[in-house]
Amino acid sequence: MDLTTPALLFPAISLLLLAYTNRFMVLAQLIRQLKQMDSEEDHSLIARQIGMLRQRITLTKRMQAFGVLSFFLCTVSMFLLFLGAELQGVVAFGISLVLLSLSLLYSLYEIQISTNAINVELANFEARKDASAKESDQR
Repeated sequence: MDLTTPALLFPAISLLLLAYTNRFMVLAQLIRQLKQMDSEEDHSLIARQIGMLRQRITLTKRMQAFGVLSFFLCTVSMFLLFLGAELQGVVAFGISLVLLSLSLLYSLYEIQISTNAINVELANFEARKDASAKESDQR
């Protein structure tokens, strides 16, 4: 293996970390919006959303940690290959790939939770719409 093999991962990992940072920023924004929604009728919805948001924050933290560690070991791999320590460089690169895979798996799980959170919002919206329609029919 030569020095260019781990170098191929640099743009991919950098973009992945940027995407993870954007996810984190969206989560922070959602939490701020949830705080503003705090009203009596929305407490059950807010409680469900808070649980999912906590879980998503934990997953995002793990995604970022494994992504950063992957990037670091990819760099170590390139340095070791540069020094001529091929076996250690290959091992570091292999571990980097494993960490990147774990990061992606956490990302997939976070996407599933995100989708569930959207479905909770849609169910709440539909319930309110149905209640409004029934109220309008009774008048």
